[in-house]
Amino acid sequence: MKLGLVADIHGNIEGLRIALDKLGPIDELVCAGDAVYQFRFSNDVIGLLRERGARYILGNHERVLLGPWGDRVRANEKVDRALVDYMAARPYHDETRVSGKKLVVVHGSPFDPHDEYLYPNSPNLRKLAAIDADYIVLGHTHYHMAERAGRALVINPGSAGEPRDHRNGFRLSCAVLDTESGDVQFHHFDDPTRPPVDPAIVPQPSTGALREYRPPENTAWWS
Repeated sequence: MKLGLVADIHGNIEGLRIALDKLGPIDELVCAGDAVYQFRFSNDVIGLLRERGARYILGNHERVLLGPWGDRVRANEKVDRALVDYMAARPYHDETRVSGKKLVVVHGSPFDPHDEYLYPNSPNLRKLAAIDADYIVLGHTHYHMAERAGRALVINPGSAGEPRDHRNGFRLSCAVLDTESGDVQFHHFDDPTRPPVDPAIVPQPSTGALREYRPPENTAWWS
């Protein structure tokens, strides 16, 4: 079974459409949260996820938008109430079996605090070995990765809507997981809503520099 993986679309319908084209023929689409911004709903993005029958779980931005602070956003006359209701009915955590393997989908972390940033070499990735799963799909960091944690393969497809990963030249990304073989194929592409970034000007860590990825302070609110 081939799963198409996207995350952190953040209302970028153009990015999502390109991602779906890059994914090619898939058996199911999985979205690991943050399809919208906390104060900006996207009829186009949510409508397309519903149309594709996506296995869509919610992230921290959906949590804010669906809460009291998102009242004004949801009340906007341009917002499709049926799509808001569809989004509100999605879970924050999903578990299923595919090809005889257990798949767990979350946005940040399956552990409290659930909005923890798990980067490719975060020490806390090791904790995911305690999860009863063959595949763990997550998002939140906007950094693509496929890392082993015990028996589980932890996959972050990166962001299909807001690039932050310097390792691919600040490009968008998505992934295809073959659940039978365990192969993961990443697709990287330019954000159609932004000018391209020249890789030559992207700062790289100096020799001996700290290489553990740490988000800037106070990013848990908007990331």
